[in-house]
Amino acid sequence: MDIISQLQEQVNTIAALAFNTFGTLQRDAPPVRLSPNYPEPPANPTEDAANFAEQPKLMSAALVKAAKQFDALVAALPSSEGGEEAQLRRIAELQAENDAVGQELQRQLEAAEKELKQVQELSSQAADNCLNLKKPD
Repeated sequence: MDIISQLQEQVNTIAALAFNTFGTLQRDAPPVRLSPNYPEPPANPTEDAANFAEQPKLMSAALVKAAKQFDALVAALPSSEGGEEAQLRRIAELQAENDAVGQELQRQLEAAEKELKQVQELSSQAADNCLNLKKPD
């Protein structure tokens, strides 16, 4: 897998982790009194209270780990040596190479089509000759 695909995959991983983290926090967070004007929220005694305290730490650790992997992938990207002029020169070289290969492929395609036409003609002639050799009974 190339580096750009790995970066895209890592961004998707970070997005999924963030989505799951926020959703889990929203779902499992204990009720909190927003204002003294509101009544005290009902207590929700669950056996998962200790687990809830640990969950954000685990999820944030996973997010940090994914972010560090992303940073490592970005650091592995090739640097742009020589600046914009060198990049434009390299692009022009690659375009010229692409054009030359394209012309060669076009010549090969034309030669293959010519050969195919000859084979089809010879096949047609052979079929006609076979039909002409048979005599009706």
